[in-house]
Amino acid sequence: MDWLDDPLADASEFIWGPFLLIPLLLLTGLYLTVMLRGIQFRQLFPALYLALVQRKEPEGSSQGDVSHYQALTTALAATIGVGNIAGVATAFYLGGPGSLFWMWITGLVGMATKYSEAFLGVRFRRKDANGQMGGGPMHYLRQGIPGRTGLFLSVFFAVAGAVAAFGIGNGTQANTVATSADSQWGVPTWLTGVILTVGAAAVIIGGIKAIGRVTAAFVPIMAIFYVASAAALIALNIGELPGAVELVVTDAFTGTSAAGGFAGAAVMEAVRYGVARGIFSNESGLGTGGIAAAAAQSSHPTRQGLVSMTQTFLDTIVVVSFTGLAIVVTGVWDDPDVAEGAPMTIAAFEEGLGGWASHLVVISIVLFAASTIVGWGYYGDRCVESLWGVRAITPYRVLFVLMVYVGSVTDLQTVWLFSDVANGLMALPNLIGLVILAPLVVRETRAYLRDPEREIARAQQAMGTR
Repeated sequence: MDWLDDPLADASEFIWGPFLLIPLLLLTGLYLTVMLRGIQFRQLFPALYLALVQRKEPEGSSQGDVSHYQALTTALAATIGVGNIAGVATAFYLGGPGSLFWMWITGLVGMATKYSEAFLGVRFRRKDANGQMGGGPMHYLRQGIPGRTGLFLSVFFAVAGAVAAFGIGNGTQANTVATSADSQWGVPTWLTGVILTVGAAAVIIGGIKAIGRVTAAFVPIMAIFYVASAAALIALNIGELPGAVELVVTDAFTGTSAAGGFAGAAVMEAVRYGVARGIFSNESGLGTGGIAAAAAQSSHPTRQGLVSMTQTFLDTIVVVSFTGLAIVVTGVWDDPDVAEGAPMTIAAFEEGLGGWASHLVVISIVLFAASTIVGWGYYGDRCVESLWGVRAITPYRVLFVLMVYVGSVTDLQTVWLFSDVANGLMALPNLIGLVILAPLVVRETRAYLRDPEREIARAQQAMGTR
């Protein structure tokens, strides 16, 4: 598929260039942060308590298909994927270690973006013909923005989301697993593709309730396994940590390429790849957070918004940071003999913990990718349901599962380029909608924070009249 690389690269260059998505993502996140008075900082600890300790609403107090903890783990399953391992390393290779700094910035302002997406996802959700909750940009853009503008943005997002699921949530995940298992264990890519396809089918065909049950049990284990491994690596190289953090921050404003370690690469490359891979990892701005949130049993949109914004925190500020710092403290980021993507992260673990540690990374890649495929299978079917109704869900799920195999045997460069383009096409209508709907989010969020009980009662009354 090499013939696709040049047009995809040109499209990606434009979409993720300095005049379109990068400023739009960062400025939208900053705008929402200001409008919501830094809600991601003021409400972080209550949000983490609600998400990880309380986990669900009182029985009978809310509508939805899964608990808000299961909705969170579904979102985490979709976002904690190979972007946290291979995507971070690719950003280092192309943009230098300063790209990690821009991932942090994207994550911090992206928490306000994710909050707004989830808030709107619950605020405008509705039941489909099968009795399942549906929500996300394809609904809040159409219902919240009057006239043809809202309809156009809604349809644009739904089409882009249904297509993008085959890239960010399918092809890149399966491809990285297949190539990593082949290089590390000698497993043929076709065999990995078959195993992934069968496993994905077993969960995705069951819909959100099956997905929620699996991710609630699976996601915490895989995340803790990987973070603990990376933490051990960093602890063994703790003397290098202060210098690593300093390098990440200074390089964000000076620019250094990882390929061969030569200096002088444009700072814009660090920004571009930091933001692009940051969004690939945490998805803040893509709108997918609103899709997962809409399925949650939540008594008020603000409560699910708070739960959902912890996903970006856990994904980027925690998991991505451990990957990035592991790469920097071991020094493999500027080794010309180390390839981009997952091999760089594998090299870091081998350098920091020994040759056996490469198996830890590959196991993590398998777990992360499998969970992401499952989560994005749900996102895609919600998009097609909004376009063509419930009759389109089963054919889409079958096609999605079959494409897992295709992704396993497709060239990595083509798959990554496709994902960057598809992500951008999803983000554009969603970000425009978030800016337009921000006053609604701010008004109802402030009302809830002033008097939660009154606003929950109002929300329940409104749901009862729908």
